[in-house]
Parts: sequence; structure tokens; C-alpha cells
Amino acid sequence: MKTTNIPGALMLAASLFWSCSDDDNGPVMIPADAPVITAPTSGSSYILTEDNAAGQADRFVWNKANFNVPTQVNYSLQADIPGNDFQSSASLGQTTATQLAVSTEHLNNTALRLGLPAEEASEMEVRVTASVNAHTEPLISETILVSVTPYGSDGGGGSYLWVPGGYQAAGNYGGDWSPAEAPQLRSLPDSDTEFEGYIYFGTASEYKFTAAPEWGNGEYGDGGSGTLLLNDGENLSAPAGYYLFHVDTENLTYSLLDTQWAVIGDAIPGTGWESDVDMTYDATQKTWSIALDLQPGEMKFRANDDWDLDYGDDEGDGTAEKGGTNIMIEAGGSYTVVLDLSTPGAYTYTITAE
Repeated sequence: MKTTNIPGALMLAASLFWSCSDDDNGPVMIPADAPVITAPTSGSSYILTEDNAAGQADRFVWNKANFNVPTQVNYSLQADIPGNDFQSSASLGQTTATQLAVSTEHLNNTALRLGLPAEEASEMEVRVTASVNAHTEPLISETILVSVTPYGSDGGGGSYLWVPGGYQAAGNYGGDWSPAEAPQLRSLPDSDTEFEGYIYFGTASEYKFTAAPEWGNGEYGDGGSGTLLLNDGENLSAPAGYYLFHVDTENLTYSLLDTQWAVIGDAIPGTGWESDVDMTYDATQKTWSIALDLQPGEMKFRANDDWDLDYGDDEGDGTAEKGGTNIMIEAGGSYTVVLDLSTPGAYTYTITAE
């Protein structure tokens, strides 16, 4: 009579089951058919205007990628200059659908970020990548070549980064973590990859940098030790303060300088050029101000009781320039002095007699 060791058989079956489970994490995904961009067609041309910034520049459409198993596919629409092989590409958006609407403002900012000159027609390559997880090779479409004529922001060129975070509501910058309402950093006049701007953190907070006023279009996270990671990394963080931000998207570095602003000069009775008189920040107006008596003489704005960072006025037109000429006070009297650093790259001040 044949007997069967039931417990032993069960243990053997369990052993086989777990052995199989360790080696088999699900259906094998085999990248097969890459997405194909069907609209717009290669050779399309875009002349962008600031009047239509909020409108749609175009809707990009592509065929679904095939990984040989039913699964959610993540698509990334990327742009770069021809011949760069997408080594420093910019994101036009991410989606799980097979189409993506791109706004005029976003396409414009992407073109400027890639170094395309304002008010000139230049070529841009666009492609779609399809991915499912970190273990499966992505599928990449053939590129299309389009012509883009970007406009210069505020008529003066430049591109922007947005800084959404948990500080926004406390600093009068709209809702927390809202890129569309977040303050901006603007590219420097001599660089398309270096950005600067002042932002007030009314409370300690986390934040990120985004390449567009929306999520999913290129975000910079913490790479550690003052470095950034594109589309990766944890949230950045900072204590409460009024910061001068500097970001380099080419070298993926950033820095913050906490600033307290003051006035200094021989136009200020009793202090002269020896010591500062501190100004007060108004989060509602986003300005620094002080009411004080002045006498005929000169003055400047200075940060942190130090000459490493100061503003004067080279043309005498109310524009504050870094390291600029001393500001003249012609007549003595009571004045309200206001410094506005809220618009990146366009800093201003007023000196109003009471």
C-alpha cells in the first residue's frame, strides 16, 4: 500500500511556491513599440506672443507605447536644441495619457531656458519617452523638429524659475505649494541658466524649484550640499527669513542669503556712513520701508550691515542697481523710503517727502 507524507508534500509545495515568488515579480515586460508623435508634424512653426501666454500653443499627440503587458505607461514630452542628443533637455510635461496640451507661456519659457534667442526663429527637437518602472528600459519616440520664435519676458528677454512651497500663504504668495502663484526667480542678463530673486519665508518651510508654473514640467529637488537634482530629490528647506536666491540650472547648484535691509549714508543725520538704519519688511506690500528725517547728502541701501550687497541708482530713475551710484538727497525733511525687491531683475525704490 502506497502512503503519502501529507505534511512533507505541503512543505515541498510551499517551498516551490516561495522560490518561484522570489524570482518572479510579475509578468515580464518586454519593450516593443515606441510611441510615435502624430501631431504636430515635423516642420511646424510657432511664433509666440505674450498676449497669448495663457493660451494653448499646441496639443502634442502620440501613439500608445507597447510593453507587451497591460500596464500604466508614464510619458514625458521633452525638448532640446538640435544636435544636443537630449543631454540637457527641458520638460514640456508629463502625463499617463497619449496627448498633452502645452501653453504658450510654457513653450516660451522652455525655449528661453534652452538658450533660444527671443524674437528670433530657432529650431527645437521634441520627443516622447515612455516608461513603466525603473527596471524596464524606456521607449523613446523619433524626434520631430519644430521652429519656435519666443518672446522676451517683459520685453527684455529672460526666463524664470518658480519656487512653490509651504511658506507661500504666510508670505502672501497665494496658496501653499501652488506653482502658479509662487514667486519667481529670473535669469541674469548675461546667463540663461543662472537665476536670481528675493523671497520672504514668514515661517520655516520646505520648497522646490520648478521650470514652469505647474507641476510635472521639470522640478528641482535636494541633491545635498547645495546641489540640485532635476526631476528627483527630496524637498529643499529653509528657516524663516528674507532670502536672495541664486540658482544655476546648468551646474545644478543653488544658494540662499538671508538678508536684513537698511539705509546708510551722510544724508541720514547722526549716523552717516558709519552705521545702518534698519528698514521693516511688509509682507502685504512685499516691500522694505522706513520713515526718517534726511538731510542733503547721499545714501544707499545695504544688506546685513555689510558692503558685500548694496543697491544704488546709476541713472537716478528709481531703479535700484546692485553696487550702483549713491542716491542723492537734495533737500532735508521727513521722508518715507521704500525698497521693492519683489520683482526679480527689476528692483525699484521710492523716497517720498512727508
